[in-house]
Amino acid sequence: MTEQYSHLVCPHCQATNRVPAAKLNDAPNCGKCSQPLLTASPHELNSQTVSKVIQKNDVLTIVDFWASWCQPCIMMAPQFKAAASQLPQVVFAKVQTDKYEQAAAPYNIRSLPTMVAFRGGKEIARQSGALPNQQIVQWVQSLQT
Repeated sequence: MTEQYSHLVCPHCQATNRVPAAKLNDAPNCGKCSQPLLTASPHELNSQTVSKVIQKNDVLTIVDFWASWCQPCIMMAPQFKAAASQLPQVVFAKVQTDKYEQAAAPYNIRSLPTMVAFRGGKEIARQSGALPNQQIVQWVQSLQT
């Protein structure tokens, strides 16, 4: 039987890592910078990193599209962070749409905040509106296979 691998983009140095699927629960580190690949905390994406993280990550990746002027976005930020800490095998990331408009444009974000779930470069679900921590966790768990 051949071993299954997943690709994971390092949130620290953006190197793409090939990780045996069986090792994803063992807190794998980046082969380039030795930092943790799964941080259990959201990381900020910018114009250069957003498409790479979305396209290259094979694991479930949840991206929160938000803006600094959006009060519901500000209120949801700690909830999103809390949800990330409860789901360490999921990549959580944020894109500040008022700072990186071009990075958000391809994803047709119409309201804020909007969380979009990706796996293997494909959008699999989206959820608009601020949610509390437990609802975010439940939504993400419903997407895991």
